[in-house]
Amino acid sequence: MSTLEQLRKMTTIVADTGDLSAIARLKPIDATTNPSLITKALTHPDNQSMLSETMSNHNGDIDAVIDALTVQVGCDILALIDGRVSTEVDARLSYDTQATIDKALEFMAAYQKAGIDSERVLIKMAATWQGIEAARYLETQNIHCNLTLLFGQHQAIACADAGVTLISPFVGRILDWQKRQQNRQNVPVSDDMGVQSVKLIYQYYKQHGYNTQVMGASFRSTDQILALAGCDLLTIAPNLIDDIAAMDSDITRQLSPSMAMEQDKMDKVSLSHDDFSAAYQKDTVTQDLLPKGIDGFIAAREELAKALTAIRG
Repeated sequence: MSTLEQLRKMTTIVADTGDLSAIARLKPIDATTNPSLITKALTHPDNQSMLSETMSNHNGDIDAVIDALTVQVGCDILALIDGRVSTEVDARLSYDTQATIDKALEFMAAYQKAGIDSERVLIKMAATWQGIEAARYLETQNIHCNLTLLFGQHQAIACADAGVTLISPFVGRILDWQKRQQNRQNVPVSDDMGVQSVKLIYQYYKQHGYNTQVMGASFRSTDQILALAGCDLLTIAPNLIDDIAAMDSDITRQLSPSMAMEQDKMDKVSLSHDDFSAAYQKDTVTQDLLPKGIDGFIAAREELAKALTAIRG
């Protein structure tokens, strides 16, 4: 049994790509889409007719076109997988709870019109306080959410309290931050702050019986991925999936609910808005990476908008 086959028995593998050919080849359970992935998908010759039709249907309204393309690519991905697709809300709305809710409802209506079961869609937004509060409401409406750009334990705790379906802690970006701060070229996986962060979140969730799933994301190496074998889900870029598929070494499960229960008991915490803000102010990793991550998502959307504007002429 290959290393990838072993990993699949422990963890749900998600493909971190909008490349339909890669998704068809890799056959992940779940997948995701975002503006940068849509931009790459639109360069494919097979998508040009769909792009022209979408532009025409929305009279060249770039925001409307991006939303429509987001749902279309999501539908195309769902035709290739058995699980769910994460669909990203415009990152410009990350600090606006009501606007995030409204956009999520628009996406779900569009998916419903396309004949997609709501259980197969995760609405993805940044794990700001406002985003988490939007997810709290959406989950009560049976709209499932994926809270992304998650770097701190306080974000994870608030997401669990809000009853969100899934969180995406960004392992690789935390490691990048660690290397910069510690002026290190290489960090062994045993000392990797990103890996440690996911393990602590997983331990906290399982010890206190939360249903929120943990999906490690933003990986830099196969070592990081295998260090989290057993995590609920792992979203992995195709090149790293291929690297693991080429391996034939045995792997050891690193995370399980029973293993979490054997760890030192972590105190259960509930955070008010003020508590959350205070924790954020003490968390230099999140202070640095969350705003940059949101800005990066906004920049990716702007790049897509520029490309579409050029096509529109």
